[in-house]
Amino acid sequence: MEPHLLRLLLGLLLGGTRVLAGYPIWWSLALGQQYTSLGSQPLLCGSIPGLVPKQLRFCRNYIEIMPSVAEGVKLGIQECQHQFRGRRWNCTTIDDSLAIFGPVLDKATRESAFVHAIASAGVAFAVTRSCAEGTSTICGCDSHHKGPPGEGWKWGGCSEDADFGVLVSREFADARENRPDARSAMNKHNNEAGRTTILDHMHLKCKCHGLSGSCEVKTCWWAQPDFRAIGDFLKDKYDSASEMVVEKHRESRGWVETLRAKYALFKPPTERDLVYYENSPNFCEPNPETGSFGTRDRTCNVTSHGIDGCDLLCCGRGHNTRTEKRKEKCHCIFHWCCYVSCQECIRIYDVHTCK
Repeated sequence: MEPHLLRLLLGLLLGGTRVLAGYPIWWSLALGQQYTSLGSQPLLCGSIPGLVPKQLRFCRNYIEIMPSVAEGVKLGIQECQHQFRGRRWNCTTIDDSLAIFGPVLDKATRESAFVHAIASAGVAFAVTRSCAEGTSTICGCDSHHKGPPGEGWKWGGCSEDADFGVLVSREFADARENRPDARSAMNKHNNEAGRTTILDHMHLKCKCHGLSGSCEVKTCWWAQPDFRAIGDFLKDKYDSASEMVVEKHRESRGWVETLRAKYALFKPPTERDLVYYENSPNFCEPNPETGSFGTRDRTCNVTSHGIDGCDLLCCGRGHNTRTEKRKEKCHCIFHWCCYVSCQECIRIYDVHTCK
């Protein structure tokens, strides 16, 4: 490991206790040994770090869907890393830390907004999919949203019960967001924005039946989209996230913090928008306080003028170029019937990395 990254990682680990107070550290269930053992041994709810009492009760009452909860968080993390692969912050996780994103989520930034939204959407998505596949006895197919069939098709298959998946995500992920402060209000809003995206993207999926694929009859069912579509949508919401300001007012339970749109001339955020109230660091240089790993040695696109281009990704420091040999299949021929044979070619590529 590069010395500057090793120093940063040590700083993140040694300072990790500072970020855990309001951190959803149960997300660490989706990484490391706990996740890999989910399918082979019983899950002990008490061993999951960071659960509040409501989450612990939920886990014990609905233990059979907890592997899907963990799978959903992992799905959200993977999608975050895909969406931000060309950004200065690329959704890096720290495997041996309970605060799996480090101090990055300590601030109420756009990045925090996106991670909460995609993780909550991931939980709803994975639980819904698991129910439709019949892996749980407490849920199954959706029979409430069918209505009369359309012309040329009839209901069939297993409609995915997204309402149940959203309910699980809301009950479990939002259980810790009951504090009367601005950060809890922000997290809850963004969690719901992620889940709403699942419901908004439900669609009819159909299969044709008939001789030679004539599609004389179609059977259709409600289905979730590919999770990539959810990630793409929420990434657009990240780019257009609404900046908020914190307001304090007194209620019967004491002082409560709420959020208000910072700019009155702009359209106020809806339940489908992401919100934040603190500015992001620039993520150019390693910084244990902000959790930034910097962009040194990151691969950049020399032909791009966007954020993944060498000018912006490297923060004006310039880039290095090296050649790299790669083995690839080439000159492939289809043989009747039925296989493909290929030769192996060595191609040379230029690889550009930030200084």
